[in-house]
Amino acid sequence: MAKTDFTSILVGVDDSEDALLAFDYAIHYALDLNAKLTIASVLENDDMSVYQALDKGYIHGERSELEEHLLDYQRQAQDAGVKDVDLIVDEGDAGETIVKNIIPHVKPDVLIIGSIAKKGIKRRFGSQAAYMAKYAPISVLVIR
Repeated sequence: MAKTDFTSILVGVDDSEDALLAFDYAIHYALDLNAKLTIASVLENDDMSVYQALDKGYIHGERSELEEHLLDYQRQAQDAGVKDVDLIVDEGDAGETIVKNIIPHVKPDVLIIGSIAKKGIKRRFGSQAAYMAKYAPISVLVIR
């Protein structure tokens, strides 16, 4: 298998415009390559107040909403014709969590991500995408 023969694609989504574009690219590549598609999203703790972070009920509710929302992404990929679609939700800093937790768990061949984060000052600097591109042990396709 050549390094470009991807059989497993991981895409990070957060509803930002770039992430939605990355998701479209991931669907396209999964279809073209008949690859497995794993859709990942990270519940970022820094978006929560200290009180929310300490409230396990709040975190569980947020996580449940995110998991439910990812089902829409899964349906969209399946409706486009992708046969093998998985979902994964984790918590923490998006870049670090994807690189240190999700990639080792999923073992994809390539990560497809948007270049701009959805919220906060990180949105302007694209630090999550830069972090993943620099530290991911696999190929990373950053979409603009």
